[in-house]
Amino acid sequence: MSKEEVQKGYHCAWQIHYHIVFPVKYRKALLDKMVIKIIEEIAKGIQERHAIEMEALGMDKDHIHLLSSAHPKISPGEIVRIFKSITAREIFRRHPKIKKELWGGEFWSDGYYVATVGERGNWSKVENYIEKQGKPKEDLKQLRLF
Repeated sequence: MSKEEVQKGYHCAWQIHYHIVFPVKYRKALLDKMVIKIIEEIAKGIQERHAIEMEALGMDKDHIHLLSSAHPKISPGEIVRIFKSITAREIFRRHPKIKKELWGGEFWSDGYYVATVGERGNWSKVENYIEKQGKPKEDLKQLRLF
């Protein structure tokens, strides 16, 4: 789906895009190549099973950015809950040592940030910012909200 495309359901039409950010528990730098590969794999499965489109996915060592879209009946909080629970379970299953690194607890922190990205707003800036996460920062500036 493109950012301009209006999605249609039985009784509604929507064009909603969420920029979601959440950190690893204790802000630990655990998002290495191996974990990133797992998360990208799982994100594809989430799209298929839960009708949540992952439009862009970017990760730094200790946090993740999602640009996603879903039917209006799926709240941003529900997107976060689904994504966090499924990815954490799979990361711990494939790499049990990570669970010990986090003292046997959760992979993701409890909180998150969410904002909508409008069709007339700064879509390309947000998408570019998310896609550059984890890459050299020479021309990447912190995204300003206001």
